[in-house]
Amino acid sequence: MKTHIYDLKVHDDTGIPMDMRDFEGKAILIINTASECTFCNQLSELEFLYQKYKDEGLRVLVFPSDDFMNSEPLDASEARFHYNREYGVTFDVMEKVNVKGDSIHPLFKHLTESKNGLLTNTVKWNFTKFLISREGRIVKRFPPQKSPLTFEDDILRVLRG
Repeated sequence: MKTHIYDLKVHDDTGIPMDMRDFEGKAILIINTASECTFCNQLSELEFLYQKYKDEGLRVLVFPSDDFMNSEPLDASEARFHYNREYGVTFDVMEKVNVKGDSIHPLFKHLTESKNGLLTNTVKWNFTKFLISREGRIVKRFPPQKSPLTFEDDILRVLRG
């Protein structure tokens, strides 16, 4: 039986468990992040989009990950503080996870098995972005180098139907 995204569980940055079902009916952007990555400026862009569309139902969930060249030395709470201080982030910073390999988090296993990237389905770098519909369907996957501002129209389509 195929898992639905709303059947999965995650934790916030303090370790409090959450059901992905809590986000049902929302458009969700899910991103793996790292504080020492060259794409960190995208956090400001994500915050801009979050502020612009949160009242319409946009949620942004970032999951710090240290899977690529030790680019996330911070734990989840430290990452949340850093992202807020340096980039003004007010959206959800979640638990620190693995996004590839044998210890991949079940959410990222679901995301990568459901929406292939270019050449392979694995997450290849920090700031891979997944856009989820209000019904929990993975609508699109965006590569790390793609600025969130370039797919604002995709977000609007998911929010407004």
